[in-house]
Amino acid sequence: MEKTRLTILREMQLFIIVWVGQLIALIGSSTTAFALDIWVYDRTGSVTQFALVSLFSTLPLILVSPIAGPLVDRWDRRKTMIIADTLACLGTIAIGVLFVMGRLEVWHIYLANTFTAVFMAFHTPAYTASTVLLLPKQHLNRANGMMSLMFGISLIIAPTLGGILLSIVHFQGIVLFHVISVLIAVVSLTLVRFPKVSNSDIATAKSSFLSEATYGFTYLTTRPGLLGLVLFSASSLYLVGGINVITIPLVLNFVSVSVLGTIMSLFGIAILLGGLLVSIWGGLERNIYAIYGCMLLNGVFIIAAGLQPSLVIFTVSIFLFSLTQPIVSSSTQAVMQNKVEPNVQGRVFAIKGAIEAAALPLGYITIGPLAEKVFEPLMATDGSLAGSIGSIIGIGSGRGMGLLLIIMGVLTILGTSIAYLYPRLRFVEDELPNVNNAVAIAASSKNDVVPLVS
Repeated sequence: MEKTRLTILREMQLFIIVWVGQLIALIGSSTTAFALDIWVYDRTGSVTQFALVSLFSTLPLILVSPIAGPLVDRWDRRKTMIIADTLACLGTIAIGVLFVMGRLEVWHIYLANTFTAVFMAFHTPAYTASTVLLLPKQHLNRANGMMSLMFGISLIIAPTLGGILLSIVHFQGIVLFHVISVLIAVVSLTLVRFPKVSNSDIATAKSSFLSEATYGFTYLTTRPGLLGLVLFSASSLYLVGGINVITIPLVLNFVSVSVLGTIMSLFGIAILLGGLLVSIWGGLERNIYAIYGCMLLNGVFIIAAGLQPSLVIFTVSIFLFSLTQPIVSSSTQAVMQNKVEPNVQGRVFAIKGAIEAAALPLGYITIGPLAEKVFEPLMATDGSLAGSIGSIIGIGSGRGMGLLLIIMGVLTILGTSIAYLYPRLRFVEDELPNVNNAVAIAASSKNDVVPLVS
């Protein structure tokens, strides 16, 4: 067993070096984002302006990704990550300088977030597409589990670390911490040499940049199973967005803000545990079954969360829902990495990332108003459904959101059942061939130790 673990670590060493650096950078950027959120809310007292901070971090990613994808496939991915990490950090440095000068305004943060998101639109597909080059394909699920683990760790550490650093070194100290974390990530990237991606006809055919920008979408539409997989994954993120926007007002019906923070940390721990589980376990041999199973369970968990006005039931249900998210995301990513040629993964993953990035805020802007304007009035003491459904799940504040959760859960189970009946998605792992694994060849050679860049 010990020998097997050592073998796995040896085969994953290139990926682990890069992953550690990116984890440190993510903690730095998440800590800065937390501090900026607090600054904006304290400065304005506006929930709308607070929400716009996230919008300006997401919208550029959606808009720039189709352009970034073709360029990522053309460029060296390691160098793309180094440059993107470095340039994205400039926005944070500018914010820090303006803060020290006493001239920082809210619109500066919007602009800086937009600037950073543009470069992250290049970094994200480059990093995702590089994973398949850095380790043998049998470890893809473990690697993707570690990616979820990375986000879980940042969700837990960043708020706590941000609060401590704000009281000790203040905002300018957090900016310095962010810059140092990015520097560590860049150094980790210089310690490895990414295996070269072999060119194929599918990637080298001469075409206009416009056709290359739309290539990722065309690639998916000509492979309905992969398109269905991306849309299915996006639906999971839509649920995450909807649940996130419901959680805070629903929980505040039961407890204070301080307890809310503890509960939100529990959900971060669930994501961390889910990523850790996949990293150790490695996932099912057929990833699509893991996705179907987790989505069905998600439907059950969401229904349970809304059935009764109980903080314990809600917390346990959403904890279990959060626990399954890394399994869904890592299994989806493993299928994509196995089925998409490495030399076009930048374009395809850029489109995948744009679709998924759009799903999360879509959950915010649709579920939030539905809960506030439609379902809460229906389940009020004198609401239209108080005497019918209200006699089962209760009435009053929060019960409209509970009913909405039940409907979301039922639709999730129904949607998953329909998706199972779609053969292109169910048999996507059988109908599409696995791509060549460049690292499997490299790992079998004598040059499988970590090389320094010459």
